[in-house]
Amino acid sequence: MERTSPKNARPDPWVDGPDDAGTPSFRPLTRAEAQALRAKEPPLNPWRVLGVQVVVGVLAAALIGLVFGSSSLMWSALYGAATVVLPGALLARGMTSRLSGMSPGVSAVSFMLWEMVKIAVSVAMLMLASKIVQPLSWPALLAGLVLCIKVYWLALLWRGR
Repeated sequence: MERTSPKNARPDPWVDGPDDAGTPSFRPLTRAEAQALRAKEPPLNPWRVLGVQVVVGVLAAALIGLVFGSSSLMWSALYGAATVVLPGALLARGMTSRLSGMSPGVSAVSFMLWEMVKIAVSVAMLMLASKIVQPLSWPALLAGLVLCIKVYWLALLWRGR
């Protein structure tokens, strides 16, 4: 059912209409244009980002362990990295397993559900940290966690190249 509006009413700013030249403001891409765009801007592989997060987490934990000479600081930093990497791997697995045949709506709902799983696992891991890592150093854990989260910024820079 289409909405009609009085003749004196202003146009709805949220509805696409013709631009100043009278042509529609949105035009879907043709198959050739979409393929050219995909070739120019390839999607970033989430597994590559997770691999870099693992490397950054292990290097950060090793560096913290060497600088401070404490294995408990190293294990705390490594657990912080795992708090980012393991839930991220769950999300990547859930999203890449059967994404190709999904409609956009189902894909969006699937993403939201897997993101909620990722958040729940991260929170659970943080709540269990003091029971798993003995003795736990929260600053070292947070250092490993933050460094691994910042890898997402590197992924954005890779995508910009």
